Amino acid sequence: MSDPKPLPAEDKLPRHLGLFGLWLLVVNGLIGAGIFGLPGGAAKLAGEYSPLIYLFCALLILPILLCMAELASYFRGSGGPIRYSTAAFGPFVGFQAGWLYYIARLVSFAANTVLLVDSVGYFWPAASTGLNRAILLSLIVASLTFVNVIGSVRAMRSLALLTFVKFAVLLLLVVAGSAYLGDQLLPTFNPATVFNSPYDIGAATLLLIYAFVGFESVVVPAGEAKNPARDMPRALLLGLLLVTLLYVGIQLVSVAAVPDIANSSSPLLDVAASLYGQAGAVVLMLGVVASVAANLLGAIFSTPRASFALAEDGSLPRWFGAVQPRFLTPANSIVFFGVLALLLTLYGSFLWLAAATVVSRLLLYGLTCAAVPVLRPKLANSSSFILPLGYTIPLLGIAACVWLALQVSLSSVLATASFVLLGTALYFLARWQAGSKQ
Repeated sequence: MSDPKPLPAEDKLPRHLGLFGLWLLVVNGLIGAGIFGLPGGAAKLAGEYSPLIYLFCALLILPILLCMAELASYFRGSGGPIRYSTAAFGPFVGFQAGWLYYIARLVSFAANTVLLVDSVGYFWPAASTGLNRAILLSLIVASLTFVNVIGSVRAMRSLALLTFVKFAVLLLLVVAGSAYLGDQLLPTFNPATVFNSPYDIGAATLLLIYAFVGFESVVVPAGEAKNPARDMPRALLLGLLLVTLLYVGIQLVSVAAVPDIANSSSPLLDVAASLYGQAGAVVLMLGVVASVAANLLGAIFSTPRASFALAEDGSLPRWFGAVQPRFLTPANSIVFFGVLALLLTLYGSFLWLAAATVVSRLLLYGLTCAAVPVLRPKLANSSSFILPLGYTIPLLGIAACVWLALQVSLSSVLATASFVLLGTALYFLARWQAGSKQ
């Protein structure tokens, strides 16, 4: 049996992250590239009800997020779901939680890096082909890796700047679009169309839930938070609230501004062009670049802390747990992540892998919710963030994960099963190597 208490390595990394820094990680984990392409698909699947689907997705995610907020208040070390699952269910399950998180974020990072280069190709078409593409991909990954290696404060400053640009563009689209459209902004709901139409609410929910995953990245670097018990729950709840309101506003403007938005392959670009002409499309493209770059920076900040935490727990070689003596960052884990991400962006095929990240996240969220009733009796104290209603909220979170899992395809389940088997092999290899050295 493992020790149910946290496995702290919190003294190795400096605590620079306050509420604002944690909030930045939440919103940039949530807002990546998806919102720039989702409004069209949402309108196709749910029509005038598509803004409400965002609210429904937020309600589905809320109990999962609340469970993560409670667990975050128990632990001061880095690792997030890895530590929660290890403390609740043992080191093997904890490793699998970390492995699922790592793979999901790695593939997402690689795919978004490619999207960023494609966005640059809007201004410079040659950038998205041949040698220019390879050079640009390498420069992006290398620069993001370097910024994170030389210090978390520098990374947070860069993230704050990109977040400002991203929110400025998206808020401008919503505020100016609302003022321009006026009464046209509010859709006319016809309740009969929900049951007597081609709308597919389940498929729309599964599509838009993509826009609400990624918030778990904030709890992974908890070992660098000034006051995780107080600031983690606040950052998670404030992030979800703001992002949900922004998503609903974007969808309302999109549906009202472009009646044929359901058939658009670049919906927000079409919305900006419809409202403000070609100049509007160019400004929005700058927002795409800033949004994807911020998402990438948040991912490469948080995800290597997972391999760092796994090394601290003995589930990965100690090399991953090394701290750079000058900058006090987990440099080896950051560089390893950067190298893998670059290989995927240059040579990998992402479609099959990306499908698997959906199920892996749901498994990760389900483990988090299931850990609450196990750890609350052992770790809760007067300073912890304790959810009301007993264990009702964790049960609701598990139910949401099960319902969403029933919406995914068999290929996604098989892909995730392959990742779990691979993670199992790596785990036992690491344990065998550790035992052979004793």
